[in-house]
Amino acid sequence: MKLIDHTSVVNKMKPRLYKNVLFKLIFLAATMFGLLILGILLYRILTQGAGYLDMQFLQSLPSRKPELAGVKTALIGTIWLMGVVAPVSLLLGVGTAIYLEEYAKKNKFTDFIQVNISNLAGVPSIVFGLLGLTVFVRAAGFGTSVIAAGLTMSLLVLPIIIVASQEAIRSVPKELREASYGMGATKWQTIVRVVMPAAVPGILTGGILALSRAIGETAPLVVLGLPLFLAFLPRSVFDMFTVLPMQIYNWTGRPQEEFQALAAAGIIVLLVLLIGMNSVAVLIRNKFQKRY
Repeated sequence: MKLIDHTSVVNKMKPRLYKNVLFKLIFLAATMFGLLILGILLYRILTQGAGYLDMQFLQSLPSRKPELAGVKTALIGTIWLMGVVAPVSLLLGVGTAIYLEEYAKKNKFTDFIQVNISNLAGVPSIVFGLLGLTVFVRAAGFGTSVIAAGLTMSLLVLPIIIVASQEAIRSVPKELREASYGMGATKWQTIVRVVMPAAVPGILTGGILALSRAIGETAPLVVLGLPLFLAFLPRSVFDMFTVLPMQIYNWTGRPQEEFQALAAAGIIVLLVLLIGMNSVAVLIRNKFQKRY
């Protein structure tokens, strides 16, 4: 038998080990750099805006006087916007994903649709703003209302929800479908009672991420012409409104330091809203993961 020269083996392994340690340090440094920047931003926002964050700030309407200005109009407007975006985008997105994965035949036409959906997910948001301005604001006559902005933002996040829902449906084991068919269930019963409950965690994850993007987007709303200053609350989906990103953008453009602090406080409110949405999604996802 040929004896193994352990010294030569170790010498050959040294370059690989050095590369492994080097890349590990590079990735660790990149991670720590990102966390450091995030920590600095959070520290800056909290120290600058925490002093202005109280019930008066949440319950007051916008004002040209910083000591009287509040975020109530923008906060309620954001909730109105999500009230339109969430049902429209989730129903259309999940429905499209079910059709493409469970019913549509695999041919060139469905491949064409799939490619276009994937491409739409990378289109700049301002393009959807121009589309919404043309179709919903001018052609449909909705103006700068909740319904116009909600439909525009639904188009923005729709490709993301479709792709995420398709991946979630594909991840469901085929054995579950076959077992359902073997018990005499129809295709629709299998989708509703077997496939969808098992795919809910992935669908929720993609849906919440998409809705979080809709809350934080400003460019499409600027194109639609949403007001930066609005001192009344919307009463229906056809009323004019504003949202938190627009209000924050308005305050950051003011030269007074008080308005800069108000913008930081508005960012805190927006972060709390986003964290709350993601927390609910995590709780629901964990609940379903224990069952399936």
